[in-house]
Amino acid sequence: MTLFKHELKQGRNALIIWTAVIAFMLGTCIIIYPEMKSQMSEVSEMFSEMGSFSAAFGMDKINFGEFLGYFSTECGNVLGLGGAFFAALLGITSLAKEEKEHTAEFLLTNPISRSKVVLQKLISVFMQIVILNAFVVGITALSVLIVGEKPDAKLLALIFLAYFILQVEIAAICFGISAFIGRGGLGVGLGMAALFYFLNIISNLTEQAEFLKYITPFAFAEGADIITNKSIDIKYLSVGLVFTVIGIIAAFYKYGKKDIL
Repeated sequence: MTLFKHELKQGRNALIIWTAVIAFMLGTCIIIYPEMKSQMSEVSEMFSEMGSFSAAFGMDKINFGEFLGYFSTECGNVLGLGGAFFAALLGITSLAKEEKEHTAEFLLTNPISRSKVVLQKLISVFMQIVILNAFVVGITALSVLIVGEKPDAKLLALIFLAYFILQVEIAAICFGISAFIGRGGLGVGLGMAALFYFLNIISNLTEQAEFLKYITPFAFAEGADIITNKSIDIKYLSVGLVFTVIGIIAAFYKYGKKDIL
């Protein structure tokens, strides 16, 4: 597992920065909740009457006066977008960077098969996502204790689980794309994450665009739906898991046959 350890060491600084920023923003968002709580009921009523704008962000389904309603919207966007961008960055650079940095030739001359290269890099990507989420969950739990709130632990856990799976899916898709490109992948990865986010917004605006929910992982990670239904939407989640598997298979297949210069 030498390559796995090397990948973790190489990505250590980025992991620390992204984790610290996301955790800090989440913690701050929770800490200010008591100051906002008295105003949230009026805000919730106002947003619920804003038609398409409210529907786009799921604001018509939740109560901002309650902690979970506030958390799923304000804090959820921080974790959703921040985690998605981090996962995309990890996935899209994992395989492509070997060609971009001209280290592939050295790597592949070592006694390690291409499939093991892909496997160890993939495990390192998922491990960094696990580390980020574990730290974020810990900071959230601490912040909740500080403000004295007692949210439904099961629903909060489901929200975190949904965002974790979202990150895994985006990382896997970008990991698969990474095997097909040699450079310039950073914009592609971040663009994919942003595209998924906006596809979910569009799908919330009109029933004609609801089919887009089968494409974007943000559909099953929408906090308002999880709180309302008390579960993660299985049909969207199942499609997301299929995309995850396809991304991983594509990475193994392409990298195993790729002519790496």
